[in-house]
Formats: sequence, C-alpha cells, structure tokens
Amino acid sequence: MRPDINIAAIVPYQVYPAKMGGQKGIAFFYEYLSKLLPVTIISTANNAFPPSSAASYLPLLGNSRMRYINPVLFTRMKNIIHTKKITHLILEHPYFGWLGMLLKSCCDITLVLHSHNIEALRFKSTGKWWWRILLHYEKMTHRCADINFFITEEDRLFAIRTFKLTPGSCHTITYGFDFGQIPSERQRMTAKKHLQQAHAIDPAEKILFFNGTLDYKPNLDALNIILEEINPRLLKNLSFRYRIVICGKNLPPGYKLLEAYSQDNIIYAGFVNDISIYFQGADCFLNPVTDGGGIKTKLVEALGANLFCVSTESGAIGVSRVITGKKLQIVADGNWVDFTNAIFDEHENENIPQAFFDHFYWGNIARKAADILTR
Repeated sequence: MRPDINIAAIVPYQVYPAKMGGQKGIAFFYEYLSKLLPVTIISTANNAFPPSSAASYLPLLGNSRMRYINPVLFTRMKNIIHTKKITHLILEHPYFGWLGMLLKSCCDITLVLHSHNIEALRFKSTGKWWWRILLHYEKMTHRCADINFFITEEDRLFAIRTFKLTPGSCHTITYGFDFGQIPSERQRMTAKKHLQQAHAIDPAEKILFFNGTLDYKPNLDALNIILEEINPRLLKNLSFRYRIVICGKNLPPGYKLLEAYSQDNIIYAGFVNDISIYFQGADCFLNPVTDGGGIKTKLVEALGANLFCVSTESGAIGVSRVITGKKLQIVADGNWVDFTNAIFDEHENENIPQAFFDHFYWGNIARKAADILTR
C-alpha cells in the first residue's frame, strides 16, 4: 500500500447507528477500509459515531436539507484537504457532485464516486418527474470522477454505456456482510425457537420471511404482491403449513393494517432491533421486488445467513447464481405461480457455497477497494 494515501469521505446523511441496508453498506465499508487506509468521514451532526472505529469523524455537514447546496462547505472542505493532506475524496452518492468537482479543480486530489444505485433510475421507478435532471447531474459527476465504484456489475455496464465512461475507471464494489462463514446449526435452531416463541408459531410451520422499509415504494409494492398474489396461492396448498413474518417500519398512514391478515397466516412484526435473528431463524426469504434499482441488501444478508431465498430477476440483480448454488431460486418478474411453486421446492440441506462468502465478505470487498485506490 502507498504510505501517502489519506482518504476523506463525504457521507451525506445519518448512517450511525447503522440499522437499514444502505446505512450498513456505508458503515461496514468504512469500518473495514479504515483498517487498511486512513479515513476521515465527513457527515451530518445527527450521527452517533462509533468510538471504536479506526476512522475519524467530522460532523461538518449539519442536519438541514440546505446542506446539499451550502456554498460554505467548499471553503471548509478545502481547508480540511490541505490540513489533513487528503489525497482521495470519496463521494457517497452523487448528491455532492458539485462540491467534488469544485474541489478537484483546485486541489490535488483523486475524486472517487461511490454509487449505490443509478440514482436517477431509482427515482424514475418511484414516479419522480425530475429523474432526467438527476440523470444528467449524475452523468456529469461520474464523468468528472477519476474512479467510479458501482454496487453491481449491471450498474457499472449501464454507466459505461450511458454516461460514456472509460471502462478502466469503473469498478464493481458490492454490498457485503460482516461474517465469513455460515451460522452454525445451533445458532439457527436458537433463532428459530426465539421466533416460534415470540410469534406463537407452531414448530411444524415453515417460517417465510420478508423485510424492508415499508414507506419505500418498491418494498411496499413487494408487500402487496405477497398479500395479493403469493399468499392466496400458498393458502390453496392445504398440506403446506407456514407463517409469513413481515418486518419493517414506516407502514404508510391509512394503509390497511397487516394485523387484518393474521387469519391468513400473516404476522406483522414491525421494526425489530436485531434482524439477524429473523434471517437465521426463518426457513425461506421472499424477495418479490420488481423495481428500485441496485443490489437488494436484504437478499445478500439472507443468503449470508444460509437462508433459502426465492427472488424475482429484478430482485436478484448483483447476486450471481454461480456463487449461490441452490440456495437462491430466481423466477421471472411477475410470474407469481412459479414464485409460489419455488417456495415449496426449498433445499434445506444444501449450504451456500464458500464462493459466496469470498465475494460478499466486507473484508474482501474493502481490500479490493483499497487495491484500486492505491494503484
């Protein structure tokens, strides 16, 4: 590693404590990267920064939405770059692209854009009229960056083609998880017993599981698919005993309460503090997501817990079948008959391949990123 590397990362929103997939993606990335290279994280003041991390933190951005267009940040960041002898500036998402481009023009830094989706396409899928404006801004930021990190190979190829980027500047740095081996059988049985007791689930019933922030349209659409397409088909198979456990906060106001479906084998657990218990204790993870872009972090976490998963093609973007074995069954978007049938065909005795852990372990992901940054 080059000894002169010094990284500053602009994280535009609250990440700590990391509870959601996107928050975990940033928190774990820098936790592991900071073990390899010096990292200063510049973020909002409402973070509860972890005291044990090797990274340092500056709550420079404030909490107001006006932080995204605050011109004072240019002078502050310029001073930090000179004072700390920053060599690499990483932008998490393209939103501070204007700031990164200005700083690159006057400071001797390598500008890195760490993309978590093609943001414009994500907002297009949720019906935002201004997605084309964001796409143009996103393109400008990527073209100005010296290094572009994408969360999936699909996003990388899209950006090379659409934004006219140099392929050598574009790299896939995926989402990961924080353990290097599958949970033990004892861990899984302990977690399952916890779920059975917490939700009055009979040991003879399979536990099917879905989670996500429910005010995010792609997740709410997936929930509706479970309630209206998948569960009615499951109910017709009288020999299949099961419960579907739904975890997630921010169920929209006025939305039909999930408790109304309790007689149809649906359990709404709401937000839970330790989601790993559900990943480890369930029998099957349902991922009927058909839009939203990027990698579905919950699918990666479910597979990392050695949980059998059924997903749509859109929901499995960024997760190769080559390294998941038979733990992941992928069906065409909208084919809810095949989706339901795949739930019945689970392969409980086959473990996720070691290649999956080698690819998605945060330690390996951070090492790949560090190697790219220090070339």
